[in-house]
Amino acid sequence: MAKTPAKDPKKKEGHYDASDITVLEGLEAVRRRPGMYIGTTGVDGLHHLVWEIFDNSRDEAMGGFCDDIEVVLLPGNRIRVADNGRGIPVDIHSKTKVSALETILTVLHAGGKFGGEGYKVSGGLHGVGASVVNALSNYMRAEVHRDGGKYVQEYKNGGKPVAQVKKVGSSDLHGTIITFEADPTIFQTIEYNFQTIVSHLRQQAYLVRALRIAIIDMRDMSGRDIDKLDDKGTFWMRDLGIDAPSMSFYFEGGLRSLVGFQNRHQEPVHKTIFFVEKEQDGVQVEIALQYVDDITARISAFANNIYNPEGGTHITGFKTALTRSLNNVAKNGGGKEGDNFTGDDVLEGLTAVVSVKMREIQFEGQTKGKLGSVEALGATQSVFSEAFAQFLEEHPEEARAIIGKAALAMKARKAAKAAKDSILRKGALDGMTLPGKLADCQTKSAEESELFIVEGDSAGGSAKMGRDRRTQAILPLRGKILNIERARLDKMLASEQIKNLVVAMGTAIGDIFDLKKLRYHKIIIATDADVDGAHIRTLLLTLFYRHFRPVIDGGYIYIAQPPLFKIKKGKEVFYAYTDEQRIAYIGKDAPTVSDVALAESDELEGDDDDATSPAAAKAKAGTARITVQRYKGLGEMNPEELSETTMNPANRVLKQVTVEDAQDADMVFDMLMGTDVPARKSFIQSHAKEATLDI
Repeated sequence: MAKTPAKDPKKKEGHYDASDITVLEGLEAVRRRPGMYIGTTGVDGLHHLVWEIFDNSRDEAMGGFCDDIEVVLLPGNRIRVADNGRGIPVDIHSKTKVSALETILTVLHAGGKFGGEGYKVSGGLHGVGASVVNALSNYMRAEVHRDGGKYVQEYKNGGKPVAQVKKVGSSDLHGTIITFEADPTIFQTIEYNFQTIVSHLRQQAYLVRALRIAIIDMRDMSGRDIDKLDDKGTFWMRDLGIDAPSMSFYFEGGLRSLVGFQNRHQEPVHKTIFFVEKEQDGVQVEIALQYVDDITARISAFANNIYNPEGGTHITGFKTALTRSLNNVAKNGGGKEGDNFTGDDVLEGLTAVVSVKMREIQFEGQTKGKLGSVEALGATQSVFSEAFAQFLEEHPEEARAIIGKAALAMKARKAAKAAKDSILRKGALDGMTLPGKLADCQTKSAEESELFIVEGDSAGGSAKMGRDRRTQAILPLRGKILNIERARLDKMLASEQIKNLVVAMGTAIGDIFDLKKLRYHKIIIATDADVDGAHIRTLLLTLFYRHFRPVIDGGYIYIAQPPLFKIKKGKEVFYAYTDEQRIAYIGKDAPTVSDVALAESDELEGDDDDATSPAAAKAKAGTARITVQRYKGLGEMNPEELSETTMNPANRVLKQVTVEDAQDADMVFDMLMGTDVPARKSFIQSHAKEATLDI
């Protein structure tokens, strides 16, 4: 609870003394500032709760004490995580005077990962994971099986124990079951994504060999009481025999299997996947890699099995060793003097997983996005250099293929550099003007400026007339842009449409990209609501994801949501963005007459009141005739309609483009825009029922 001294009514305004200091006790600090501990109270933070509890079980597996973990999504927004580890200790802690279980779940910075022999390697650093989840839950139940007994303790309202831990029976099992329910007053929305959980836990199964991980979605269990399920004494929910969506993972191959999985839609440059696992200077290094016929690099970084999307010291060491190793092999093979591979050359087409494990580990920030441990750099560099040199020597065919891939990338880099110099640098020096098709805005403030990328000259004309000239710029596209998924930079810049977009944005591209020079802080893709519009949108998103990723990460890319229907009821006009809105406004069975029918019927010419067709007569039977126009494209809107519905900040609906899971996004872009036709066909068939058809 927060203890705040009562304010003295006699104190002068602006006075500041000890009575103004608020002391947050227990877990109250977590509830006041949850973002400090889980990053956000949005969907990412909600799933972070699952990762925190799962990570405790996974750390048991990393120590060799657990080989089975089960994660269950239960009704009532509850999550249940069970493992067959040692079981959290339940004896009294000497300092807190309560059980070790209660200490771990209610005291910040309490855990078994600070020293001693409890955990030699773990993902936890600060001892805040389980207690933070408890603090941000309105219910938690801990069930421990150890030393021949079964122990239970419950917590409510942000981590408050209902009673002390209690032995409720005997047990010949060992392990821990944590069930929690996130607090709806803390999180914006409580809706767990089954596929997000599956993807994360599949990744963890690759990282811990011979660990079985099961995920079961029981949220659709009707008429069942969760507490009664626990009272049945079932350790594994799968033993209940309930028919529910589930996935199970178990990989003996570890990182080799993960690289193979990531490359399943790619053509490998060499068949043998490189792998090394070795400990040096207290750092256990594990690396697997394979080159594929692609131009994109895919490197996944892990430290103590925690995914590091921003890389860190282990990735720095790996990249340095990779570049040096391939340059040494190329020189020994008679490569030209001075033609050294750069880091970009050796990364092209590379799929790699770099994992380090160490006892004392340092991350940059609580979310552990980047490894900061200096020891990891030298250990990774040394272990990889030695093992990769040996691999290339023992596999001469693989070595030739890899060197050939890097040489091709170097050649392309030089060609791309020439193209950039002639197009971008020359333009900057010689005063290249903005594209002629761009109708720029008047303000020079990037924070205020918006760029609408509009499909078609017709829609572009309406947008230019309906825009706010001070802050809104319009760039029309003529048809579909180049698919850049497998196109190199020189070919991209030869495309007039892509070149116009690059120049308009102002950031340049490739190694001279500079986010600070972005001219618009809202880049809005506005395409038609049909198949061609969706294709153009996908092509643009592929371009941004592959070559302007910081623009997406910065939150600058949006997708416009133009209305699907214009509904007129008498003099009243309403725009509906979905079928549901249309039905809600006019009623499911309300008589209507479409504008298309009006245009095609001679009987309906003239003023609305003079319409004499049967359809119009039926529609007029109500208090006011209703007409519904279905917009097939932005070009059908006049400037006023386009401005009012799609461009005016007061009325418009924009969807911000984000990348929740970069690896999954990478896979989808590669599948949809790459060369693997069978995989694309399978993806479309699998997700066909999710599509919104424009019939």
